[in-house]
Amino acid sequence: MGERDVAAVKTWVRDARRIVLLTGAGMSAESGVPTFRDAQSGLWTNFRPEELATEDAFRARPRFVWDWYAARRVGMATVQPNAGHRAVAAFQQRHPGRLTVVTQNVDGLHQRAGSAGVLALHGNIAEDKWLDRPRACCTAENVQDGHPPRCAACGNLRRPAVVWFGELLPAAALVEAEEAASGSDLVLVVGTSGRVYPAAGLARATRGRVVVVNPEPTALDDVADVVLAGTSAMLLPRLLED
Repeated sequence: MGERDVAAVKTWVRDARRIVLLTGAGMSAESGVPTFRDAQSGLWTNFRPEELATEDAFRARPRFVWDWYAARRVGMATVQPNAGHRAVAAFQQRHPGRLTVVTQNVDGLHQRAGSAGVLALHGNIAEDKWLDRPRACCTAENVQDGHPPRCAACGNLRRPAVVWFGELLPAAALVEAEEAASGSDLVLVVGTSGRVYPAAGLARATRGRVVVVNPEPTALDDVADVVLAGTSAMLLPRLLED
C-alpha cells in the first residue's frame, strides 16, 4: 500500500456522487466481535456452526439453538463500533445521500455508530422474527417468554432474525443493494474475503471504480482498481476525511 494509492482513493471519494461501502466480518473483528466459530465454546465445542445455523436444526432442537444464539448476543453486546464504523457514519452525516452501507455483518455496529439506512443482507442478530408465517394471534402482546419465546396462543416460535444456511437473503435489501451498486461511482469493499455471494457480486456489478481494503488478499482483488492492504479502522478515517 502506497501513499499515492491512498491519495488517489481520497480523490475518488471526494469526486464520487454515489458510493457503496460493502463490509464483511473483518471489519467487525476489529471491534472484537467473536467470529462465527469463536462463538463455539463449552457445550457447543463438538458442533459445527452449520449444524446450528439452519431452520432444520432450530426445529429439531429449538432451545439448544436459541441458547447458542443467546450466547453470541452476549458476546456482541460487549463490543463497540471502531474507528472505521465511526468514520463511515460521520461521512454520511456530512454528506447525506452519498454513501450507502451494505453489510454482511449481523452485529448492528454500523447502526450503533450512527449510520442510517444500513442494508443488512444477513439480518440482525439482536432482533427476532416469527419462525412460521404469523397468524392474527402472533402479536407482540402475545409473545410468551421462553427458550425460545413463542406465541402464547398458537405456539409459533420466535427465532433470530438472521439469514441461516439455505435461506435467501432479504429480497428488498438485496434489490436495493444491487441498484445502489450498479448506479455507484465507487465501491469500497472492506473487511470481506469476497467469496460469499450474492454479496460479493455487488463489487462486480458496478460500472464505477472498486477499492478493496483488507489486510489479506481477497477474491475481489482482480476487479479492484486499487487494493489497500490495511484495516478499516486504520484506513477508512483517512479515506473518508474531507
